[in-house]
Amino acid sequence: MTDVLVIGAGAAGCMAAIKAAEAGASVILIEKNTRIGRKIMLTGKGRCNMTNAKPWSQFAAHLHSKPAFFKSAFYNFSNSATVDFFRSIGVETVVTRDDRVFPQTMSSATVVDALADRLAHLGVKTFFGCTVGEVARTPDGCFTTAFIENNHNFFHPKMVASKTVIVATGGLSYPTTGSDGAGYAIARSFGHTLQPTFPSLTALTPAGYDMRLQGATLINVAASLFVGQDMVQYEFGELQFTDGGIEGPIGFKLSRKAVWAMINGDKVSVAIDLKPAVPVDALADRIAKEAGQEKVTDANFSRCYGRFLRRFMPQAIVEPFYAGCRPSLSGLASALKSWRFQIAGYVGYKRAVVTAGGVSLDEIVSKTMSSRNVPGLYFAGEVLDMDGDTGGYNLQFAFSTGVLAAESAAKYAAEH
Repeated sequence: MTDVLVIGAGAAGCMAAIKAAEAGASVILIEKNTRIGRKIMLTGKGRCNMTNAKPWSQFAAHLHSKPAFFKSAFYNFSNSATVDFFRSIGVETVVTRDDRVFPQTMSSATVVDALADRLAHLGVKTFFGCTVGEVARTPDGCFTTAFIENNHNFFHPKMVASKTVIVATGGLSYPTTGSDGAGYAIARSFGHTLQPTFPSLTALTPAGYDMRLQGATLINVAASLFVGQDMVQYEFGELQFTDGGIEGPIGFKLSRKAVWAMINGDKVSVAIDLKPAVPVDALADRIAKEAGQEKVTDANFSRCYGRFLRRFMPQAIVEPFYAGCRPSLSGLASALKSWRFQIAGYVGYKRAVVTAGGVSLDEIVSKTMSSRNVPGLYFAGEVLDMDGDTGGYNLQFAFSTGVLAAESAAKYAAEH
């Protein structure tokens, strides 16, 4: 009989196993992959954006769906506590723009290796290559968890008895890392409600997407999201065009509402403002002045737009911009202020950074991460109905909820 069983060795699960062991509990960690932290390796484009240094008042604005739910976990193990913890296990950090925190090495492997070393040092018993089956509660209030261990293609059925269970299986995003929604099935088996899941922080694919845009990055631009005729979100910053469509920091921020709207059958469009710092009238005056100097008119604009548009945008987007807008010289200011894309779809879970939706927060005690339905059952990380913007917010949510679940589970096991 072990005190704490942790299912899932991602960010939340690894932190949960470590903190439960540090609290004196006996811990078993079960993981589907052959090593810990597969998804951590992908974060921050392989650099691991570990957290964000913003204070809670600003941090909370980047969370969905109920930021207040996370407050107890954040204050119990804050972003500064995350930095201190990783420093204590040999990972120095740096803070970059937008208060993003990375390992000094700018390598996700540094973080994963440090977590693996800490797990080993604490003597956490780990099972890799495992598929978890039924998790059941026994008459005495403990748990039995059935799983199959794949050891070099030899499959061994196993069973673990534990006083508590922490479900930290992640969501559905990046299924190649092992995310298959297994935690949702466990939650359902114990009567938990699931909020609808959908991919977030993903690419939005414009109708008739001009692949010549692929690889272009726009700095200091603005983008507005329209659902039907209503503008529902505005973001400023960096935008990237990829093989999937509109991405980058502000594209990702728009994606959550955009995907949800499309799932509900609404028409979605994105308008990019290439000159957000300049009012349209002032921009029109500048265009008229420069056109006069270059002897560009409405009559000849279609022949000389290429040279002229380079004054207002990167060379890489000149041809796609003109092909998509077909502006006249007199209408160029409006086109630069509202380059409109009808959104036809989005890239699904295969490349979405995070899963929105999940286990209902109404059924989880925010001060302990415990199930309101089943004593001794805890949830942490992406399996819950909480997700954040890009920028370190999701990993901090995983770390904080993993720590709180672990400390609560260790205390419960000691008392029972």
